[in-house]
Amino acid sequence: MVDTTGLEGKIYYIKRDSQGLPDFGRLKPKGSIYTPELNVPLQHWRAGFPGVTRRFEWFAIDYRGRFWIDQPGNYRFALTSDDGSKLYIDDQVVIDNDGVHPNERRDGRVALTVGAHRLRVSYFQGPRDGVALILEVARPGDGYRVFSTKDFRPANAEDWKSNDAQAPDPSSGKRKK
Repeated sequence: MVDTTGLEGKIYYIKRDSQGLPDFGRLKPKGSIYTPELNVPLQHWRAGFPGVTRRFEWFAIDYRGRFWIDQPGNYRFALTSDDGSKLYIDDQVVIDNDGVHPNERRDGRVALTVGAHRLRVSYFQGPRDGVALILEVARPGDGYRVFSTKDFRPANAEDWKSNDAQAPDPSSGKRKK
């Protein structure tokens, strides 16, 4: 069963010797994977990437989903990857960790209001050696922990769907029309 409240990652094959994230709009996805969190610690490239079965290098994944904020404020995010990655929230780049590089962590901050927000993490695996992708979050006044969509759902989450265009209304807990 697919958990539609998490992140959907579209998998793409990219050209050998790519130096950065591809233009996903110009590529055709080869499959999809679903997860509530991005927590792939650094490992040898031969171990593979969870959910990607036919490639160990030269692939990209474009994850998309939504999350709910019930406490407004300044949120800190950390994105660790080998190779490149980017974090977007509400279509704005929060962290740019693109390029061919060893395991590297970058941090970013964003002010978030109460309600639904769009999240996107783009990732690519280039040449061999290491594979890693971890997204962490720190709520206002807290330390970092792995970001999970399960921790960022509205109180009335029975109809919360990651691909649903109608977000619950924060004042009533019901859907906006």
